[in-house]
Amino acid sequence: MPSASSSSSPGAPESKDFSALPTVSAAATALLDHRVEAPLVLDTEPPRTLRFRDHFALWMNLGVSLIGFSTAATVLGEKGSELSLAAAVTAIVAGTAVGTAMLGVAALIGARTGAPAMANLRGLFGTRLSYLPTVLNIVQCIGWGVFELLTIAAGAQTVAHTTGYRWLFVLLAGVLTTALTIWPLGSIAVLRRFVAGAVAVAMVYFTVQLGPQGVPDPGAGNWHGFLGATDAMIAVSISFVPMAADYTRHSRTPRSSFWGSFSGYTVAQVWCYVLGLMALLQSDGDPSRIFDSFLGVWAGWLFLLVLVLRETDQSFANVYSTAMSLQNLLPRVDRRVLSGGIGVLTTVLALRIDRFTDTYSNFLGLIGSVFVPLLAVLAVDYFFGAGRHGWDLSERAPSRWLMLLPWVLGFAVYQFIAPTAVAGWWVDFWTSAQEALHFTPQEWTSASLFAFLVPALATWALIPLTRRTAQV
Repeated sequence: MPSASSSSSPGAPESKDFSALPTVSAAATALLDHRVEAPLVLDTEPPRTLRFRDHFALWMNLGVSLIGFSTAATVLGEKGSELSLAAAVTAIVAGTAVGTAMLGVAALIGARTGAPAMANLRGLFGTRLSYLPTVLNIVQCIGWGVFELLTIAAGAQTVAHTTGYRWLFVLLAGVLTTALTIWPLGSIAVLRRFVAGAVAVAMVYFTVQLGPQGVPDPGAGNWHGFLGATDAMIAVSISFVPMAADYTRHSRTPRSSFWGSFSGYTVAQVWCYVLGLMALLQSDGDPSRIFDSFLGVWAGWLFLLVLVLRETDQSFANVYSTAMSLQNLLPRVDRRVLSGGIGVLTTVLALRIDRFTDTYSNFLGLIGSVFVPLLAVLAVDYFFGAGRHGWDLSERAPSRWLMLLPWVLGFAVYQFIAPTAVAGWWVDFWTSAQEALHFTPQEWTSASLFAFLVPALATWALIPLTRRTAQV
């Protein structure tokens, strides 16, 4: 893969610079937008065709999800100790804004380097060390891809009022998902031109229908647990951080990538979770009955069907990003082969799995906690450290072992504050550490924020020692 720096050594073969792409006329670009697709192998310059409106439409669609509606319960809190409606909405807005700002930073880096998300980690860790987060991201993306196909199938069964044909809905969703990943830039164009408008209409319709019915406020006046709810919303937004650059590498300008992803995702996720909160409270706080509120309005099944079909953009993002992550390991393999293989694998797994166990869901959460501190290290090193002088993104990028230290530190901070319940021994270990240090998590101890700030400061402190090893 070409270096992100424009420098080269005497006698070395000329390498391309992703950040210095040739300029084309507006007319030529408009023509190419309809014909150019994403590169087939990793060391090819990406076409820069995506405008602000493309980024906004893509991230607006990704910000709306069936999972988002139902997981509004995690913001509201347990029955009997719910947050007030005002506190829950404030947590949704604040957590989304903070998390999406972090997403925007990852999007901006991808637009500047022109490299996929995991390939950018070559500059941070070196090529061989970048394989570790790459493998973790592959596991995470496949897991979430399977979960999305199961969610689509469940949504389709709800609309069809049946408990059967799950295999058929999974298969159809898997085929559509795989097709979208073969032509990713074309799929983003379809999202912008057709799907985004249909989703907006469906969201407006449900908001107008549910709003006049009134929203109960069982936790009126209660703000206890506000920061925990905010932390949950930050985590939802950050879940897309290890995928962002896979799409924004095709951005015409870094500015449009940041503001398109930030504004599109923020508006959509806030709207999605607030609407989910309304439906949840109107369903007596029972997440399993949340879609009853949508189906209870006139023609609700039609607009819910729109949202079910739209959910394939979530599975598309997971499958395509899995393929892009694999290209960091196999840079010369055609991405269409990788996308097709991952699409088939994800579909087969979804056909064989009825539902995710709590253990596996927590495992995905554990992997997710890896990427909060990773973004902190990535951002600080790129904007203030070695990245300022040009990262080496080639296959020969030297290992930067010292950069693992702040990343591991951030992960430990996250688990120390909020241990992920993957196994009893894991929780016991971190609970014992809390007791040994006489630490009790408080309302203000946000796992996401502290797991971002601590490694960011640690990376800053290491800049003088690490800057030179990453330069070409």
